[in-house]
Amino acid sequence: MSLADSLKSINEFDVNDLDFNNAGIWPAPVKLIVALLVFGLILGGGYWFFVKDQFARLEQVKSAEVELKQQYESKAYKVANLQVFKNQMAEMEETFSALVQQLPSDTEVPGLLEDITNTALGSGLSLQEVKLQPEQQRDFYAELPINIQVSGSYHELATFVSSVAALPRIVTLHDLTIKPIGGDGEELGMQVTARTYRYRAGD
Repeated sequence: MSLADSLKSINEFDVNDLDFNNAGIWPAPVKLIVALLVFGLILGGGYWFFVKDQFARLEQVKSAEVELKQQYESKAYKVANLQVFKNQMAEMEETFSALVQQLPSDTEVPGLLEDITNTALGSGLSLQEVKLQPEQQRDFYAELPINIQVSGSYHELATFVSSVAALPRIVTLHDLTIKPIGGDGEELGMQVTARTYRYRAGD
């Protein structure tokens, strides 16, 4: 059939005359158009009901893949550096143990008070008070404040502060106050709170 005949048959064909029971006698162009429409509907429906959900699922899988890759890289880094981390942990434990050994136990506190007293006297200071205050509990350690009142020259006070900082036990100085005593201003009075610390391993 020529193109002219096909166009003529289409022009003569009335859509209202379509009968699906007699689809076999439809003109070829009409059959083609209907077939394309049906194919398009099938294709669109298949995409809408099946392929669309698969695309959404694909995006979820891609996102999960990125996250899993990041987790893998993080774990691979940790595994590759496991020995380094173990060495660092051992070094930290050793350092922590050394620091704990510098903290006085209950039985060593009187000896620490005696050391501070001897340090003050050895620096040439006049000692008014070295008194242990109530213990203050913290998370994993306890603070032991010690009130100290001494008097002497500026050089003697500086020597005392330096000597306390050099004690084998950890001692920190806080709330330091220095005031002149007498009219000449050469003798100074110092009040300071020394703090030492006790590790509360078994408390």
